[in-house]
Amino acid sequence: MTIIESAQAQTPPSATASEMPIRVGEIMASHPAHHQLPHASEYAQGSAFIIDHCCPIDRAAIPITDLGFSRADAVYDVVTVSRGNFFRLEEHQQRFAESCERIRVSNPLNREQEAKLLHQLVALTGFKDAYVWWAVTRGKTPMDSSLRLKPEAFENRLYAYVLPYIFIANDDRRQSGLNVAVSRDYIRIPPNAVDPTAKNLNGLDFAMSLYEAGDRGADWAVVTDGEGHVVEAPGSNLFVIKNGVVSTPQSGCLQGVTRQSTLDLCNEVGVKTETRLVKTQELLDADEAFVTSSAGGIMPINSVDGKPLGGCEGPGALTTRLHNLYWEKRWNGWDATPVNYDDLPSC
Repeated sequence: MTIIESAQAQTPPSATASEMPIRVGEIMASHPAHHQLPHASEYAQGSAFIIDHCCPIDRAAIPITDLGFSRADAVYDVVTVSRGNFFRLEEHQQRFAESCERIRVSNPLNREQEAKLLHQLVALTGFKDAYVWWAVTRGKTPMDSSLRLKPEAFENRLYAYVLPYIFIANDDRRQSGLNVAVSRDYIRIPPNAVDPTAKNLNGLDFAMSLYEAGDRGADWAVVTDGEGHVVEAPGSNLFVIKNGVVSTPQSGCLQGVTRQSTLDLCNEVGVKTETRLVKTQELLDADEAFVTSSAGGIMPINSVDGKPLGGCEGPGALTTRLHNLYWEKRWNGWDATPVNYDDLPSC
């Protein structure tokens, strides 16, 4: 019995296996392929790299004068590990390099050194399933005020950390579908203010939309561009399905790696996709919808502003198919880079 078949065998009697997203979290917690490898006890909860040294996650701290902290002047990326494999590591590194270029910071490490560090930080923890975050900040402000206009005058800094794999939505939420609220009070920061294709730390619009969603009894939020189009959900890209066509916003949003992976899956199974402006009303009228993120993969939406999509409760059939295929392919080695658990840094 495969991992997928094992998960489907645990499906509640009220639904058939083909109708339900597999319980990924339970598989990660119980299947031997996901068990944490031997590690030093101080790294049991995670590891970090701060400017020039690595340390246990609970000892990591950022200098208070760093503009990444005081001004959100930084870019970052997240790559995940499952069953001991990075997923699309090179794509994440490429996007990170492009983000650095867009905000005019310089990564202290070259591409090969960066990859080696990420491998080492995972190896310290022994995690087979991990959330791997790294960033370059502007650094501290030069004391000579005349240098503040020159990006090259700043000493840019690298930070990174590794935690156990993070889900935006747990198994129960994915099987029932998220109830989302389209924000009425907040819009996404306009692209000509902060470039959303540079994965950045400016997230107060997202945070406030989430609090608003919570006040309205929803599980997650969706933000618009203020001109009648949906653009993103906090930490995730948005997809809508109507009459078998899968559409996702083309602008005002991060060019997510999981977003691209989803488009690839749709192409693989012969589903038509469109990357275009998506009106808010289209989300409300969709047959199905879902959000995508490294933190959870493909996550079904049940309702929008209290209205069940497609006139019924729970994830739609196509969303469920894509969700399950995403994890099946990942666990079978889709675009995988095995973690080098033997390469431990001397911290």
